[in-house]
Amino acid sequence: MKRIFFALLATLFVTGSLAAGAATPKQITIKMNALNHSGEHGTATLTQLNGGVKVVVKLVDTPAWAQPTHIHIGVCGHIHEAPEYPLTAVRNGVSSTIVPGITLAALLDGAYAINVHRSAKDLPHYVACGNIE
Repeated sequence: MKRIFFALLATLFVTGSLAAGAATPKQITIKMNALNHSGEHGTATLTQLNGGVKVVVKLVDTPAWAQPTHIHIGVCGHIHEAPEYPLTAVRNGVSSTIVPGITLAALLDGAYAINVHRSAKDLPHYVACGNIE
């Protein structure tokens, strides 16, 4: 009986230790929500690479023109106005960018959001946003 007790205790200790020191994921997918009645929504997938993070944004119901896209400090609805990291503009619903010199861990440790603007001529008008969490 003592062996079973100590085996369970050891299992709980090891499991708790692993959970507390869990590694940063290599990839996350976040939900991109429509803003300002745009109807544009989808996902953004962030993947850790050597030397940077690959960000792929996929949206539906997008217009024909290019839409500037950025990572901003803050969360959707409360972002720092100046972009922290520029991303490739969304075109035909897709954007793919490798952002050098950052890590997924750093993005997850801070408060960051991906924002898509209506157009280069209408930057204050956001059409989609997703919190990196």
